Amino acid sequence: MDKLPNIVILATGGTIAGVADSTTTTVGYTSAALTVETLIEKVPEIGEIANISGKQIIQIPSQDMNNDIWLELGTKVNELLSNPDVDGVVITHGTDTMEETAYYLHLVVNSEKPVVVVGAMRPSTAMSADGPNNLYDAVVLAGSSNARRKGVLVVMNDTIYSAREVTKSSTFLADAFQAPGLGALGYIQSNVAHFYKEPMGNHTVKSRFATALIKGLPKVDIAYGYANVTRVAIDAFAAHGSKGIIYAGTGNGSLTRDVTEALCDARKKGIIVVRSTRVGSGLVARNGEVNDDEMDFIVSNTLNPQKARILLLLALTQTTDTKEIQQIFYDY
Repeated sequence: MDKLPNIVILATGGTIAGVADSTTTTVGYTSAALTVETLIEKVPEIGEIANISGKQIIQIPSQDMNNDIWLELGTKVNELLSNPDVDGVVITHGTDTMEETAYYLHLVVNSEKPVVVVGAMRPSTAMSADGPNNLYDAVVLAGSSNARRKGVLVVMNDTIYSAREVTKSSTFLADAFQAPGLGALGYIQSNVAHFYKEPMGNHTVKSRFATALIKGLPKVDIAYGYANVTRVAIDAFAAHGSKGIIYAGTGNGSLTRDVTEALCDARKKGIIVVRSTRVGSGLVARNGEVNDDEMDFIVSNTLNPQKARILLLLALTQTTDTKEIQQIFYDY
């Protein structure tokens, strides 16, 4: 009989740890109510596929996730994976910002061992609760040799995603997580992780951020494009300490005249400007809709605004050179 892998579950709260008064309640429940010990007890089958231990990192709905928790979580994951007796890590997380935490870890974890982020769209008390199966799949994935060197993974609804491409695409459906345009990496079926493609970009042991001692993260904000948009939000961010602004433009990261002027003014103050798109998928072309060379802007490649923010946060801990940061966006 093969030796069972040693998997550590780090819990942060979220819907997977949520409870409600009724089995039919899937909206308006109490998030982050259950502890990691209870989550493990509710899925005793995971003890048949791995040696499990758990630690409660924090107990919050994931809309309250912040930089300080990310720093703590990254440090803890690296510490655990440096232990030869730990084969993989599972992180339970609320779905609202799960893709952001996963991508942050994708860039700062310095290990080839599997790290899997998992959540649920329905509370634990729902008759159709998806958390137990998702957690079981996460343990399968974290214990799989196939998942090594794949970076940080998200598994939801039997589907495996790279942290770079995954995003939440529905407010309530069980299959809310997708990788628009680029697709899933694979699937979990019958306790086996099946991979059909490799993750894009540099990550984990190949990431320049994985070996860095990150003590703090700068303030980076996102401004949103829409018809009749004004420069008010950009000016406010610039006036209140932003070191970088991601602009979620229309179409191919398009900018109105007022927004262009506001972003150019921000750039003159030393603020790094990245053009992304609100569209949800696709490549933002450099010097396409905007003369990025002339304005000294950066384009986000295929990263959505929230992922672009994570990458810029980390890039700014090392450099403010826009040519170097643009290359980082192409490489990651």
